[in-house]
Amino acid sequence: MLSKKAQRINNQNNFFYLTLALVFLLISASLDKVITSGFLQYILEIFTFITFGICLLSLRFDKNWFRFLSSLVVAWLIAVITRTVLGIEEIEIIMLLLMFIFFYGTFRSIMRQILFTGSINSNKIIGSMALFLLLGLMWAIGYLILVHFFPGSFQGLNKGAWNKNFADAAYFSFVTLTTLGYGDILPITPIAKVFAYLEAIIGVFYMAIVVSSLVSSSREQYFIDHFDD
Repeated sequence: MLSKKAQRINNQNNFFYLTLALVFLLISASLDKVITSGFLQYILEIFTFITFGICLLSLRFDKNWFRFLSSLVVAWLIAVITRTVLGIEEIEIIMLLLMFIFFYGTFRSIMRQILFTGSINSNKIIGSMALFLLLGLMWAIGYLILVHFFPGSFQGLNKGAWNKNFADAAYFSFVTLTTLGYGDILPITPIAKVFAYLEAIIGVFYMAIVVSSLVSSSREQYFIDHFDD
């Protein structure tokens, strides 16, 4: 049975909690980068697990995705424990892949619930923000996977522990997604450049889709409210 706090998350406010969890995950990435000793060095993994939990509670109304995402969280937790106990650093790539699939599944579930469906409300607007954050997170994980297999793909982003590189990867991802392009982290290899410009294209395309979805839903609701007998 869900606790009282979990029950506060319903289909009228679930995207607010989910978006807040994603924001705190990004903040924790910067904290983890400057903490180098003791148990606190695992702060990003702790916040990642908390984010997974809040995502699951927020998406429990979508039963099919909920079961799939729950299995991913269990697999990710097993990978974290195995890496920590056995010290096998190569397991990190499995963790990253599981994180990518989880965020992709979360993205798909939210997209089905808010784009071109029903009337607009504050929860759906917040959900569109969650989609944007998830896009940036997925590409950040993609950059970390790319650097793992192809070191030297970026200037300013080197191969290393994922929790130490996540903040820089997320920073580069969102700078690219919003087409700001500060230039302090640069793609060097051809495949890295392809990753970067594809993200920029998707970022622009996403904004067009969200705006058209919100306008379409708003007009549909207007006609229903004013012309429906």
